[in-house]
Amino acid sequence: MLKILIIVTNTGKYASGKLETGLWLSELTHIYHAAKEEGYEITIASPNGGNVHVDPESLKRFTLDKISKEYWNDPFFRGLLKHSRNLERVSTQEFDLVYLAGGHGTMYDFPGDSVMQNLIQNQYESGKIVAAICHGVGGLLNVRLSGGEYLIKNKVLTGFNWFEESLAGRKKEVPFNLEAALKNRGAKYKKAMIPMTSKVVVDGNLITGQNPFSSKKMAKVVMSELSKRQHK
Repeated sequence: MLKILIIVTNTGKYASGKLETGLWLSELTHIYHAAKEEGYEITIASPNGGNVHVDPESLKRFTLDKISKEYWNDPFFRGLLKHSRNLERVSTQEFDLVYLAGGHGTMYDFPGDSVMQNLIQNQYESGKIVAAICHGVGGLLNVRLSGGEYLIKNKVLTGFNWFEESLAGRKKEVPFNLEAALKNRGAKYKKAMIPMTSKVVVDGNLITGQNPFSSKKMAKVVMSELSKRQHK
């Protein structure tokens, strides 16, 4: 049975304290649903463990798709979000996939997390899949490989872009410009022709998705890549 680790944020507010943020729900539910359908073992962990704040914007009618709504209304799933595993405690386990779910909250607790960085480095260098979607891609920014180079240097990838930040009305709230930060690390950043539409990029065992609207395709691509490796 394949083992999957999904990492989510613990941050529930922007630094200004004016607005709530957290995990973007669909960026968890689609990968969770796809893995569950395959019978994979799923662990949901966060930097501190415990309660996972969900961005209220991701629960609005326009953004709460059918799958996300079903899970949000499921007491067992809600229980998983209240009692996420502590990342450090599960970091010594082996996983076939490490997946960084997004949401603006990740911009605060993902980039500087050394436990996450070591886990991703080991996962990537062992040839296993590392995937990240939307703002979760920020968790890759400071990951260095054994030779000292940044993991994302010269990698083709995507993530939430600065124009989309403007459309989301969060330019003044976010702690940094994710698109610019990825490019500054030497990543070959790609984005969809039309903002807020699906884009998934595969570069070896690194898979990235641009925004919440990529959640469904991201889950499909990740499952397909896992399946290919399983049947090699």
